Formats: sequence, structure tokens, C-alpha cells
Amino acid sequence: MVQSGLLCALVWLIVQGVDRLLSWQTFQRPIVTATLTGLLLGDIRTGMVMAASLEAIFMGISAIGGSIPADACASSIIAVAYTILTGADVETGLALAMPIGTLMGSANEMWKPALAALAPYWERLAGSGRVKAFRTQVIGCGLFLDRLPQTIIMFAAIAFGVQGLEHVMNGMPAFIMSGLSAASSMMTGIGFAILISMIWNREIGWFFFIGYVFQKYMQLPTVAIAIIAGVMAFTYFCMEKKLNDIKRLAENKTAQSAGEEDLF
Repeated sequence: MVQSGLLCALVWLIVQGVDRLLSWQTFQRPIVTATLTGLLLGDIRTGMVMAASLEAIFMGISAIGGSIPADACASSIIAVAYTILTGADVETGLALAMPIGTLMGSANEMWKPALAALAPYWERLAGSGRVKAFRTQVIGCGLFLDRLPQTIIMFAAIAFGVQGLEHVMNGMPAFIMSGLSAASSMMTGIGFAILISMIWNREIGWFFFIGYVFQKYMQLPTVAIAIIAGVMAFTYFCMEKKLNDIKRLAENKTAQSAGEEDLF
């Protein structure tokens, strides 16, 4: 378990470090972190299956105002590690992802006051004019110091907590485990619902109902629906672009005609 904990902590540091250096928020998404965790732990199939489900769950979750969202990266790594190391069902691992992410999100916020206390040091270093030292220390702080508590918690949770969690889950009654499986199945739908509520409008809303008909009544596989949706989206984009070009051309002609009338 110690080796597995080190591997998972390494995944955490790599994806967080790359995103910090490149100013991205791409590699820390569940679709990447869960797959990498499954690859390093020797079960990439489980990692990829859970990656798709976890990405769907966390896709519409974002930090708004003072709210603290669940940590999608940490919860994905720990959930996949628990599922692979204990041989648990994928549904059980998915059900544990959200509470784990909530706890890790709170741990992240608790460390921020300690980082804020370093502000006077950074101000003095910036005022000294030592650009190279400032750049090196900012990069080092972003890669290691900023992620230190989460890395320790990640390692401890997997190296020493997976077996205890396995005993707890094995001791639960069957109806509770069935409830967890049902809850994990609903979480994917809830994630999509949150995302749809953010992007819904009258122009694209009917695509949702078309997809529902394809899956529910025509029994099309997911890949086929995705291909059809891609073709429809590309066609819709081309039509919108053509209409915008026509409108722009008409506006230019109108402006040109108005200019000629003013001239004469």
C-alpha cells in the first residue's frame, strides 16, 4: 500500500505541477488523473471507466463566489485507487468520490492562510530586484509548498486508509451497498444536469431531446449517438457561420451605400 500511495501522490504532483506551470486546468481533470492512476496501479481499464464517469460527475461543478467545490482531482485519484486496490465495484468507488472530494476541498482551503502569511516575504523578495531568485522560488512554491498538505493527505489516505475503508465497506449491510450503487448511478446524471443548466438555451435545447429519443426509443449505442451529435454540431456551426457571413456582408454593403449617399 505504501508503494501505491507514493504512486498516487506522484500522479497528484505531476498533474497539479503541469497545470500550474502552464496556467492550465486540463491535466487535473478526472478524465486524465483517473486514467493515469489506473495505468500506474496496473488496471487501466478500471481507471478509464471511472475516468469517464467521474468527469461526467464533476463536469458542471465550479467555484462560484465563496463556495468551496469538491476537489475533483484528489477524489478521482483516491476513488480509483480504492477500487483497484480492494477489488471493489466501480459503483462503490464512484459513490465515495464526492465525499472524498468535499473533504479534500476543505483541506485545500485550510492551507491557504498559511500561504497568505508568506505575502510579506514575497513583497520583500520582489522589491529586492532579484528577478531570477523570485522566479525560481515562485515556481518551487507552486510545485511543492502549495501542494504539500494535499500530497501528504493523499499518500496517507491510500497507504494507510484503504484497508480500513475496505473493512468498513465490507461490514455494511447489503441494502446500504445497494443504495450506494444506486446513488453512484444517479450522480452521473446529476453532473450532466448541472452542466446543462449552465448552458441551456432555446437554440440548443432540442438537441437534448433528440439524444434522449436516440437512446431510449431507438436503442442506439453511445458511440453512434456521439457520431450523430458531432455531425449535427458541425452542420449547425457551418449554418451559423454562413448566416453570420451573410449578415456581415449585408451590413458592409449598407454602410458602403450610406457613405456614397453622404458623398453626393
